[in-house]
Amino acid sequence: MLDSKPLLLDTEFPPIVRRRVTTVQVNLGYRCNQSCVHCHVDAGPKRREEMDADTMAQVLAYLERSGADTLDITGGAPELNAVFRPLVERARALGVRVIDRCNLTILTEAGQEDLAQFLAAHRVEIIASLPCYLGDNVDGQRGKGVFDGSIQGLRQLNALGYGADDAQCTGLLLSLVYNPVDAVLPPPQGALEADYKRELGERYGIRFNRLLTLANMPIRRFGGWLLSTGRFDDYMRLLKAAHRDENVDAVMCRDLISIDWRGYVYDCDFNQMLGLPVGAAGGGQRHIGELAGADDLTGAGIHVGEHCFGCTAGQGSSCGGALS
Repeated sequence: MLDSKPLLLDTEFPPIVRRRVTTVQVNLGYRCNQSCVHCHVDAGPKRREEMDADTMAQVLAYLERSGADTLDITGGAPELNAVFRPLVERARALGVRVIDRCNLTILTEAGQEDLAQFLAAHRVEIIASLPCYLGDNVDGQRGKGVFDGSIQGLRQLNALGYGADDAQCTGLLLSLVYNPVDAVLPPPQGALEADYKRELGERYGIRFNRLLTLANMPIRRFGGWLLSTGRFDDYMRLLKAAHRDENVDAVMCRDLISIDWRGYVYDCDFNQMLGLPVGAAGGGQRHIGELAGADDLTGAGIHVGEHCFGCTAGQGSSCGGALS
């Protein structure tokens, strides 16, 4: 696979400094039951990297001493990791909001038959990938049969109360995630959410609370695809031309740290995949066990690169969807 990283390091992206950490995002590993074209972590069934119990304990210790209010769990398919369920249970016991970034088809995998019930019992918020409401588009991006499996998973969640109008009160929030299937920016989030709700409701009886639109990052698998098809330069010109200064203040890395499966700390999940340690360029790698609390990194510079324009282009993009 062609590597876009060398083309991203020299950048004119504006400098950013950190605020207090409120969200701890943890990547439990890269094993997944899918292999998506746009995946920026190169996840797939053959990956074996997984967080162990000792590292999980250090994550929980930091979560408690920092006072961060959100634990955002991702992968791969994080649910495949043996520490996923104890991590959820212990974080919820601390009173922390827990998000599971779920690919939906994992809910129908052998050995995961009780996963939906587990998530509902612990009031875990679900952010689920579904790049289109049309089956052919989803299967083209994520693999044959993924759309049907996703609909099955959504029906399981709906039956447990996820996506209902009172989800803010019950804690059973269900958000869907849209990624473009090409080297383009996402359409306006609000209008596309209305389309998703209408089409999924009328066709399949599916309900959900929010749609989050994410831009594809020019790194790892998607970056390699851009290079191999000769579209990398055009995509970077698109991102830069659509950059909006007002989005810089709202990017997720100002309030979030990203922890990899070994416990090392990064400014965001994208920097993690590029091997760019937390802090401005030139800083050394730090482990979660070394951080004393939420203010340890406050005021520190953030490691930026050309890929950061993916977060500030147009309506903006982050793990929470559009910024504006």
